[in-house]
Amino acid sequence: MEWQRSAFDWNQARAFLATAEEGSLSAAARALGLTQPTLSRQVASLENTLGVTLFERTARALLLTQAGTQLLEHFQSMGEAANRISIAATGQSEAVTGHVAIACTNGMATFYLPEILRKLQETAPDLQIEIIASNEMSDLRRREADIAIRHARPQDENLFAKRLRDTTAHLFASSEYLDAVGRPSHSSDIAKLQFVGCEYPERLLGMMASRGLNLTVANFNYSTASVTMSLELIRKGLGIGILPIDVGAAYPELMNPYPDFEPLKIESWLVAHRELKTNLRIRLVFDLLAEYLGAK
Repeated sequence: MEWQRSAFDWNQARAFLATAEEGSLSAAARALGLTQPTLSRQVASLENTLGVTLFERTARALLLTQAGTQLLEHFQSMGEAANRISIAATGQSEAVTGHVAIACTNGMATFYLPEILRKLQETAPDLQIEIIASNEMSDLRRREADIAIRHARPQDENLFAKRLRDTTAHLFASSEYLDAVGRPSHSSDIAKLQFVGCEYPERLLGMMASRGLNLTVANFNYSTASVTMSLELIRKGLGIGILPIDVGAAYPELMNPYPDFEPLKIESWLVAHRELKTNLRIRLVFDLLAEYLGAK
């Protein structure tokens, strides 16, 4: 190892990482519990030691320079190593504290997260977890959430993503409803029945037609963006709906009314901003979610 070439100290590196993650000196200073002048001096000392300019200082924000962008990945590796050292030194994840926001659909929040959060509480009881249960996509770059679970691979190169275990969605209806209307034996029978649809049921028509079910908007007497609401409508006998297989199968009163229907593939991704991988509490939550949601 060339010791003379690594003369900068960790506090300077940490100041650079925090500033890059938080986007401003004031936010980074708050995150590290320092004064802004102290943090600014540490960043300036690192720039002086390395002989490069890491940030372009504008009137409204700090922007990473080309040199700063190139070096960021190396400093992130240092941050990850420092986090591993911290965990190894304490031997306990209980030392991890702070707030972590997880954004996901209300279906994911209701049916999958509670058991995972129970495991997380056993591992790191002092964390404060915020669940943003919405079908709207949170903007991780603007820090609307720290971690997101999405059903499409992110295209933003600033985001870090892990593919989760795929699942499928199937048709479900209550036995009560099928007893009342008759059990369909052919796709034409399905077209006579009521459906519980998504927020915009017309978007389902093409997908249903490609699977042999020729429906119209008139089939969808009920529609909702909420999976939990859709589940309750189906359970109450108000129509046929589409549910993730493990959600529908959890209710004995529900059954597949038409097994010939080709299941829908559900793809899931666990996503965080690349810079947040160096944050101990966020990495801990990210890794636990990946473990229990079946990261590939």
